[in-house]
Amino acid sequence: MDLTLQQVLRGPSGLGTASLRLGRYEELAAPPGPGTPEAVVGPPEPEAPEAAGRPVPGLYHHPVAEPDPARVEEVSRRIKSWAVDETQVYPPEWEEQFDGFSVGRYMVACHPDAPTVDHLMAATRLMVAENVLDDCYCEDHGGSPIGLGSRLLLAHTALDPLHTVEEYEPRWSESLGSDAPRRAYRSAMAYFLQHASASQADRYRHDMGRLHLGYLAEAAWAQEEHVPEVWEYLAMRQFNNFRPCPTITDTVGGYELPADLHAQPAMQRVIALAGNATTIVNDLYSYTKELDSPGKHLNLPVVIAEREGVCERDAYLKAVEIHNDLMHDFEREAAALAAACPVPSVQRFLRGVAVWVDGNHYWHQTNTYRYSLPDFW
Repeated sequence: MDLTLQQVLRGPSGLGTASLRLGRYEELAAPPGPGTPEAVVGPPEPEAPEAAGRPVPGLYHHPVAEPDPARVEEVSRRIKSWAVDETQVYPPEWEEQFDGFSVGRYMVACHPDAPTVDHLMAATRLMVAENVLDDCYCEDHGGSPIGLGSRLLLAHTALDPLHTVEEYEPRWSESLGSDAPRRAYRSAMAYFLQHASASQADRYRHDMGRLHLGYLAEAAWAQEEHVPEVWEYLAMRQFNNFRPCPTITDTVGGYELPADLHAQPAMQRVIALAGNATTIVNDLYSYTKELDSPGKHLNLPVVIAEREGVCERDAYLKAVEIHNDLMHDFEREAAALAAACPVPSVQRFLRGVAVWVDGNHYWHQTNTYRYSLPDFW
């Protein structure tokens, strides 16, 4: 193993950088061969202490350092001002839910290398905008599968502007303020463009198109009252997942992974595996919350139980195994890519995606306002 790969796998050292590595060093790194200097391989970095909250038993994850409290406080203050006052996407009666989401802690944990709070805010506004749309179009606050395609398409034009004839452009422009999701998308994207290159912005739009396609598949199943096969559900979850968040890790970090390197099949596989694993984390932590909600919510344990004829507990434990397999594949593929492409922007981007994966788990584990675990152990 060369020094470059060793540095990527271990990541930087120092306060607040415990999670800046691709995974557990001792599991990814090969043992030193004959003549390998011990200083090159070295011992693994010590793990950060386990965060508050109960992790899913048996779930493969990496503890992370507590996010910088000063940054958490400032991001939380700014995002609430943006959401409530500037864009008016959250009415007063949703304030408790907004505060309980703890989006400031979430984003600071996922992006510890952001050079400024402004960079963190670029990611935080997009995260909130995505959740506003999910709540209002798909989920808790008036969402419905009926007519979802039209709503998503019109909201997407707030990210990917309409180029139309002069006669109709003003009506389209006016429509962008007609509901909370479109106001949130328009404003969050405008701020994001202050930090993103044209290539990074187009990458984000593409991944949001993927997300919207996943929403439509799930909506179609809901209208048909269809429970997909497990493999079909996992296919949907590759699109309806967190991918738009880690894919902007370079923008938030203040650098750029060139488009040709981002588009490489090996990089696309790493990003997809990261998105898939983090989304199954959401299925597992939100399992009891969704069972308590009206209607039938599809998540991986529910689909496994129905399609494979097993009890709820066994289905849940199998979903944990699937998550762990995805995580191991992600770390293996990321390590292989780091070894094959020792370009600084590639190395940093891979570390950033790995940190986002760890930060995402940290937020789910510690957000006891939203999540509680089933009594399966």
